[in-house]
Amino acid sequence: MDIFGKQKILIPQNVDMQKWAVVACDQFTSEPKYWQQLEKFIGDSPSALKLVLPEIYLSDTENKTPAINKNMTDYLNNGILKETDGFVLVEREVELGKNRIGLVLSVDLESYDWRRIRCPIRATEDTIVERLPARVSIRKGAAIELPHILLLIDDKDRTVLEPLYANKDKLEKLYDFELNMGGGHIAGYQVADTAEVVKKLNALASSYTQTSKYGWDAGLLFAVGDGNHSLAAAKSWWEQLKPSLTEEQQLSHPARFALCEVVNIYDEAMLFEPIHRVLLGTGDAFIDALRKRLSGNGKLKMFTKDKEYILDAPEKSSEMIKAVQTFIEEYIKNVGGEVDYVHGEDHLEEVVEDNAGAIGILMPYFAKEELFDYVLNVGNLPKKAFSIGGPEFKKYYLEAKVIK
Repeated sequence: MDIFGKQKILIPQNVDMQKWAVVACDQFTSEPKYWQQLEKFIGDSPSALKLVLPEIYLSDTENKTPAINKNMTDYLNNGILKETDGFVLVEREVELGKNRIGLVLSVDLESYDWRRIRCPIRATEDTIVERLPARVSIRKGAAIELPHILLLIDDKDRTVLEPLYANKDKLEKLYDFELNMGGGHIAGYQVADTAEVVKKLNALASSYTQTSKYGWDAGLLFAVGDGNHSLAAAKSWWEQLKPSLTEEQQLSHPARFALCEVVNIYDEAMLFEPIHRVLLGTGDAFIDALRKRLSGNGKLKMFTKDKEYILDAPEKSSEMIKAVQTFIEEYIKNVGGEVDYVHGEDHLEEVVEDNAGAIGILMPYFAKEELFDYVLNVGNLPKKAFSIGGPEFKKYYLEAKVIK
């Protein structure tokens, strides 16, 4: 299975790495103080923050995009980003001081689809196509990408990443530093010899292995653990660009491939966290209407600035998430209001405290061991069903790849 890109990965050189790497753009979308503090810390230093658009500013896409594109070109021309052969093995400190192991590489977007069809790379949550145009417009003029996409492998026997990590001292270290804003420690190592890694990854998608795991040849290698909409935007832009290219150009055009980080779902440091909801501008009528809609032996906790509510809800987490999300979208469409998605209970409490009339909804945990079975046998989860780790421990933008 040849779904891996041959392009070289770009690593920043001769910069303050602590100011370079920044958290994924879809975090802290209701907390402007986070981004203001980060901007102040970075100042005039070269930074990935100047190459991405935090979603808190998504409404200002048109005004901010030209500067982002210019910064990308400048960084390439000034030699700030240097090509590295092979893949990058990442050691990332996350919650409780545990180290999560990942492998940065690029994958063929022709092998991915966000719809529920048989392909090697599959979405895990519903893709809201209305959210793609803004992201595609940013990507359209971009010279490089800095992804926060995590792809999960179902490798219970730990055949791919763990042997690499056990021999990390034999690899060249590319970076080693403390991430800003409480993101923990990170180190990266060059994996120049990629053939054996690719062989082991492909073995996970073999007919024998798939049948042994799932009872049928599902053809599934990667499930998207994070960055579903980022990968969908990359795919959407590639589909728009492809008709303008010759068949030969299509085979190797850099926009055909997306840079991602591969993580084993069985990694002990790979934690699934719930993504909570905050409702704005709906009033208490929303709570009453949701109470009437939900039923079951489970319990859903909601709260305002001065009151707490416990609602009966479906007991199974996937069913509760789907029921709540479906109702929220219907209510906003028919009645009004806004919803935002907040990582971490503490952050949810802060948002509710800072916004008059806000309603916080504490969502349930979705067990990571259920993910591959759910994707294969049920389909996509509702959007924002789970998060890999808390907000501070989401993937930071660091490595890059040319896409033009």
